[in-house]
Amino acid sequence: MGRGSYLAADWAALRTSNRLSVNHTPVQIFDSKSANDGNKTNLIRIRESRDNADSPKSTPVIIGFDVTASMGYLAKEIATNSLNRMITTILDNKAVRDPQVLCAAIGDVKSDKYPLQVTQFESDIRMVRQLMSLCLEGGGGGNGGESYNLVWYFASRHTKTDCFEKRNEKGILFTIGDDKCHADLSRTEIFYAFADNVPYTLSNEELIREVSQKYDIFHLYIENDTASDKEVYRYWNDMLPGRAAPINRKDIGLLANLIVAIMLVNSGKTHNEALQGMDQNIAERIARSLSFIEIKKAASNTISF
Repeated sequence: MGRGSYLAADWAALRTSNRLSVNHTPVQIFDSKSANDGNKTNLIRIRESRDNADSPKSTPVIIGFDVTASMGYLAKEIATNSLNRMITTILDNKAVRDPQVLCAAIGDVKSDKYPLQVTQFESDIRMVRQLMSLCLEGGGGGNGGESYNLVWYFASRHTKTDCFEKRNEKGILFTIGDDKCHADLSRTEIFYAFADNVPYTLSNEELIREVSQKYDIFHLYIENDTASDKEVYRYWNDMLPGRAAPINRKDIGLLANLIVAIMLVNSGKTHNEALQGMDQNIAERIARSLSFIEIKKAASNTISF
């Protein structure tokens, strides 16, 4: 998959439809009552990101977001604003070459009927249309974590990309949510989510090492101005040092700006360079978040405007 180019007119036409109104609730935008078979990871063998005439040097980008409990607002933000802004900003800033985007709805493999749903890798407005086909189960178990590690497993073992296979280059993978991650994936959980038989439980550390061969992985954790924010921060800082950053729920509308800034830093830009092209107010609001990202050690990495 991944054919086509992203046109502003296509987004504008979709944006004005009743389906994608910012006045609608997440349930109205994501109106599927159950997961589509085409999005269920236990029925999907491979998702492919391939070069083509429109994307001669394709870069796979995976955006996985928490859809448990009250996190429907995050799915709505991605559908009505962030995904379009991210793509247009990537294309304007050349943050990555020829992006092909796959979206993943993350639940809880310990309690949910649909612990992971994924779209195809797409380069055009189909990425938004497919995003809207996902089901917001709204589950989660209140058990101290969610299953962000499902995305790592899927990306590692169920995606094939020309970026890696032809050029030995990595794609980019983001997970987004407000909780910690369960410590591992058991054999039973892997079979339930993917219909895969594996010989033993996979720890998060093992999953991260494995998926990092094909993708640069990051996590954005959402701060809710509660006492648990510091605990979640410490957890992700230990799990993905230099590759986890906070974003306050009040700033969720700037999610796309932060994602693109991280991509630019990942491509070798300094923090300053990643922020300089933005509106100054936006740059100032995401500067703290970006400061948590440390891809390369440098003598000085201060931020100025």
